Amino acid sequence: MQTRTLGTTGPQSSAIGLGCMGMSASYGDPGDRAESVATIHAALEAGVTLLDTGDFYGMGHNELLINEALRSAPATRREQALTSVKFGAQRTVEGEFIGFDGRPAAVKSFAAYSLQRLGTDHIDIYRLARVDPDVPVEETVGAIAELVEAGHVRHIGLSEAGADTLRRAAAVAPISDLQIEYAIISRGIEEKILPTARELGIGITAYGVLSRGLLSDHFARDRKLDASDFRAASPRFQGDNLHRNLDLTDALRVIAEKKGVTVAQIAIAWALAQGEDIVPLIGARRRDRLTEALGALDVTLDAGDLAAIERAVPADAAAGGRYPEEHMALLDSER
Repeated sequence: MQTRTLGTTGPQSSAIGLGCMGMSASYGDPGDRAESVATIHAALEAGVTLLDTGDFYGMGHNELLINEALRSAPATRREQALTSVKFGAQRTVEGEFIGFDGRPAAVKSFAAYSLQRLGTDHIDIYRLARVDPDVPVEETVGAIAELVEAGHVRHIGLSEAGADTLRRAAAVAPISDLQIEYAIISRGIEEKILPTARELGIGITAYGVLSRGLLSDHFARDRKLDASDFRAASPRFQGDNLHRNLDLTDALRVIAEKKGVTVAQIAIAWALAQGEDIVPLIGARRRDRLTEALGALDVTLDAGDLAAIERAVPADAAAGGRYPEEHMALLDSER
């Protein structure tokens, strides 16, 4: 397994991380628990060390799932695993998001519950899921820094933070990485956020590399999404937007077929090629999808390939926003 370091102060990680959200929530059909555990085991066996979760994924279900998978994994693999945990999202019993809480007392309370559910004495990387507009980021990061000092957390991360917020946070404590959406059709970070992160020595853990399945061979034009699938409300999966975006996927498929790989592997390889400071997170829920994703590590994109991808999918080619407007308004990275 290839490795990369998360920023100048963070841990060494596998070059690809496993995003575990879909094993518990958000994609309509409930995940198969046995297959989810088997997929985590297969990832660990392949050398994947970074496991990304959130305390609000399935209302704690995802952390308990990771706990189960790690407890039943070989000790050598379990000891190599890195847990990346997002916290702070507030939800109703029905699953509705009602805000984010970055208050110092809340930070420490969220961490206590996550440590219990994960069955561990520390979290490797801890990050607020969305910057709380009502709490200075310095206070939130300062509280995580106290958890680091106490040994409960090892590294501090951020999620969907803008360039100014990165600077303010880094002035308080070392920041290992910024978790943010970054894909061939989601390139908003390239103007300000990515250069600032690099200036500050902050790594990028890139989620949405496959754009929730758009950049793959697994999403049919006539597919009907269940109301419980969050993509049903995503602008990129609506009407004409969906068809325009799948046209982009078709253009990528031409490039992929010439190289003898899949569209998903092209998309992941593209993210890997954007810099050694970027670690793509792959939301594989099954072992076959994991195997496909890891195959991207064997894909080399030369200058000609990257230019062809740029021609096929220019930076502003995506139709529709990456979240509904009301969710975009919560993103510090979009301000």
